[in-house]
Amino acid sequence: MDVALMFPGQGSQYPRMAASLYGTDAVFTSVVDEVFELFGEVGAVACADWLAGDDIDHVSRAQPLLFAVDYALGRTVLSWGVRPVALIGHSAGEVVAATLAGVFTLEEAVSLVRDRVLSAVPIPSGGMLAVAASEADLVPYLEGDVAIAAVNSARQTMLAGSDEPLARVRARLEADEYIVVTVPASTPFHSPAMQPAVDEALATWSASPLPPRMPVYSGYTGKLMTAEDALSARFWTRQLTDAVYFGPALNELVAMYDVLLVEAGPGQTLTSFARRTKAVRSGSSQVLPLLDASDTIETARARLT
Repeated sequence: MDVALMFPGQGSQYPRMAASLYGTDAVFTSVVDEVFELFGEVGAVACADWLAGDDIDHVSRAQPLLFAVDYALGRTVLSWGVRPVALIGHSAGEVVAATLAGVFTLEEAVSLVRDRVLSAVPIPSGGMLAVAASEADLVPYLEGDVAIAAVNSARQTMLAGSDEPLARVRARLEADEYIVVTVPASTPFHSPAMQPAVDEALATWSASPLPPRMPVYSGYTGKLMTAEDALSARFWTRQLTDAVYFGPALNELVAMYDVLLVEAGPGQTLTSFARRTKAVRSGSSQVLPLLDASDTIETARARLT
C-alpha cells in the first residue's frame, strides 16, 4: 500500500518527545543536530529543555522542537526507502511537509519558524481549546478575539484566543455540556490576536519558495497545495491567524489515494483524526503512528521496510 506522511503541529508536543531516538538512531540524531545548529541560540535552549524533560509548551520551545522532531522523523522514514505519494501537515507541521516537498530549503524553513517564534513571543497570553463539536455548533459562542482555530474532523474543532475571552467561551460551552479540553499552548495561534505577528512576518519575508515536487495537502485551503499557494509569502505568513482545515484536507487526500497514513511526529493526535475518516473506517486506507506508546519506531519500521 502507498504511504502518505502526516506531520502534527502545536499542541502535540510533550516532554522528551522522541528523545529516546536521539543518540541511538543515526539519521534522526544527525538531522536534529543539523536543525538545532541552524536555529542557533533558539535551538540550543530548546534542545537543552527537550533533553532535560522540562516543560516545552511555550512557543519559544514548542515550535522549534516540533519542527526539528517532525522533520527528523520524516527524514528517517525516507532513509528507509519509503517514497510517500503525498504529504500533509497540521498547523506548523505544514512547514515540515513543504520542506520535504522542496518548497523551502531547510535553511529557509528554519528561518521561517524562528521568525514566527520571535514575532509570537510578544503576543499577549492566550490559549487553545479542543471541543467535541462541529464548526457550526461553535460559531454562536465566539466573542472577542476567540476564533475557530482548526477543524480536525466532523466533531472535533479547536478554538483560540486571548485568555479572558477564551475563559468566558469555555465556561459557556461547559455550561451547555460540551466536552472541552485544553490544548498545550500559551499563544493563541490561528486567531486574530496573532495579526501583529503576521504583519511582522510579511515585512521580513526573505524566502524564495518553489512549487512542491510531490503532492502536499494544505490545511489552510483544505485542498491540494498549488504552485500559486507555495510561492505566496502571504499564504505562509497568514497561517498564524488563519484556521486550519485539516479534516477537509485529509478527506481530499484519502479520496485521491488509498494509503497507509503514517503520523511522523510526536503523539497520535493526527492518527486519531484519521481513524474517524470514512476511508479508514471502511478499510480502503489505514493509519500508523510512527512513534508507539514507548516512543520507539521499531513497530513502524518493521511494517514500512
